[in-house]
Amino acid sequence: MDSADVKLIEQLQKHPDIALAELSRRLEMSKTTCWNRIQRLGEQGVLGGRFVKLNRARLGLSVVVFLSITVGRHSPDWMEHFAELVNSFPEIVEVHRLTGEGADYQLKIICPDIEAYDLFQQRLIAEIDFTSMATKISMKEIKNTHTLPLMHLA
Repeated sequence: MDSADVKLIEQLQKHPDIALAELSRRLEMSKTTCWNRIQRLGEQGVLGGRFVKLNRARLGLSVVVFLSITVGRHSPDWMEHFAELVNSFPEIVEVHRLTGEGADYQLKIICPDIEAYDLFQQRLIAEIDFTSMATKISMKEIKNTHTLPLMHLA
């Protein structure tokens, strides 16, 4: 990956719907060269698609919950079941396996209200083998971005 690729990725992160003509103008390269770089980065798995960022509050999804889960065992069967389970719940938008003290997994869950979260949690509890859960509700979102820090590539 060269500096032109990094500039291309930075532009696509900031402006995912930018027209090819405008993108190539900003990068000072031909449309063909720009398109070929986009294709190559896609084939390499660097670019994984584009998305639209929705305003969750305007869509009535005002509750963001961080659920920490501690489990007693991490067998391959348990992990496979857990991955299938969390992928089956649209309310779960992120899942991280953690290291260090405390929880083994951190889930980010988005719901319209506390009652919907309670129903979700009851369904989850019925499906998963765990030793403890802890819920933290976000009071205010301060930062939420899909832009990755690319300074190390420059």
